Amino acid sequence: MNNKPYRYLLLIIIISLLAGCVPTSAMQVPLTDSQSGLGSDPVYITVPPNATGTPTPFQPLPPTAVYIPSDEEIPTMEPPPQQTGQNLFNYGETDPQPILSQPPGQMNILLLGADARPGQNRFRTDTIILMTINPQVGTVNLTSFPRDLYITLPGEGQNRINTAYFFGRMPLVMKTFQYNFGIRPDHYVIINFSSFKRIIDSLGGLDVVVGEKLSDYRAGYWVTIRPGLVHMDADTVLWYVRSRKTTNDFARNRRQQEVLLAIFNKLVSMDAIKRAPEFYNLYKKNVKTDLTLADLIPLLPFATKVASDPSRIHNYFVGSGKVQSWITPGGAMVLLPNQAKINKIIRKSQNLP
Repeated sequence: MNNKPYRYLLLIIIISLLAGCVPTSAMQVPLTDSQSGLGSDPVYITVPPNATGTPTPFQPLPPTAVYIPSDEEIPTMEPPPQQTGQNLFNYGETDPQPILSQPPGQMNILLLGADARPGQNRFRTDTIILMTINPQVGTVNLTSFPRDLYITLPGEGQNRINTAYFFGRMPLVMKTFQYNFGIRPDHYVIINFSSFKRIIDSLGGLDVVVGEKLSDYRAGYWVTIRPGLVHMDADTVLWYVRSRKTTNDFARNRRQQEVLLAIFNKLVSMDAIKRAPEFYNLYKKNVKTDLTLADLIPLLPFATKVASDPSRIHNYFVGSGKVQSWITPGGAMVLLPNQAKINKIIRKSQNLP
């Protein structure tokens, strides 16, 4: 049997799980209405560009301030702040976390979405998801980490988690995960955000199960996405995972995982094996990974099992209640970790008691 198409298919599924967000500059195509006829299509309301939008009534979390660096700006290391009487959140460099013993046969793949521009070799990773595959337990666990999580970068000091690749590429990213979470990922996949729109176009759009109402501006329109099954074209998907004016990074992480599942379901519904070389050609120029054929082939039977039972996919988030907003001495807006609460999430995601 020719295993190459099957290798491509599984790699595509793994890569597709990186559907995080893209730079605003990628959203230049005019708005298009949903054409699926499904129950909860986006609602577009024309308003003046300078109008004040009506707040959405379904707002589970207040917006978080977002720091947007320029393309040329180099991240700077902040001096550790003085310790205070509060001991739940980490304000300075911490001791390394104990290494977690992994269940037999379990694999951790770190999925990174890069903000790299053409010609850049150093970049931030603004989408960070740890995918934990356990064929024996029969689950795939997705754990999202907010890009502004302020942690220790071994040998570099304190900074946002999304700067680890900028300062030390994958070796530092791996060390950072081991130091702060007790996990050294087995493999990694990096995708450039700029290819994301072409990926969704190649799939003919997505049917996304929207969990919470979203209202925000889009190219001069006030747009509302209601909960339910919503068909989205590529531009709408980009806006949906990128929107942050009326929500925050925690809500974006949730929407990212909704889109991941939509991509997985779309690939399952298509004759993806026969079309695998076509899809692979779309991805291969924009993906960096250390996964080999030997790594992927043993997972094929399990991928089929997951495709037939999506309840095997579990979602975890380092979100509200596990972090605290803080402004560094240099004025950067970051999220301080509550290590004890984050450790509980990590253990669950690693199928540990």
